Amino acid sequence: MIILAAGLSRRMGERNKLLLPVHGRPMIRHMVDLYSQVTPRPVLVVTGHEADHIEAALEGNSAVTVVNPDYSQGQQTSVACGLRAAEDCELIFIGLGDQPLLTTADLRALLAAHASADPARISIPIQDQKRGNPIVVPARLRPRLLADPQSPGCKIFTRANPDQVQFHALSAPGFYADVDTPDAYDTLLRTRQEEIS
Repeated sequence: MIILAAGLSRRMGERNKLLLPVHGRPMIRHMVDLYSQVTPRPVLVVTGHEADHIEAALEGNSAVTVVNPDYSQGQQTSVACGLRAAEDCELIFIGLGDQPLLTTADLRALLAAHASADPARISIPIQDQKRGNPIVVPARLRPRLLADPQSPGCKIFTRANPDQVQFHALSAPGFYADVDTPDAYDTLLRTRQEEIS
């Protein structure tokens, strides 16, 4: 279980989006708590930008953190960092730290879809041709995702190897909504006031 939390959060302005409150706690802690409900293993959080603040937000949590020294070079470096550091396990969830609309039911639905299809392929949620997150990666593909030092990770691999990918029509909004800008966060607060504070 890997959560990417290394980005520069540029579009949010001066605030680090992963430290904004969701359900009364920093967004990154909310996400770790969410993922922890569907896995018995500790969640691995890949940090980078303001790593010390992210780690402080997770203090007392069972999450394990690893710093990506190359985080400023893009998300693919954080994916690669997480894949190298992740424990050996049959499946690897790779998720984002800024998807607070996700629920445990959403995550379990994706896992169920993966299990009922071809468990040897990468599973990606999709709706109206829009890809979502998280994705489920079979451990056997980890070496291939790390094989290209110029383009490690999932984005290019999944597009170059469609035979290794399967899409699941999942309509839950949490798969497709992330919080990148102040407007997105304000909208989240306004529309989900009963859930997020």
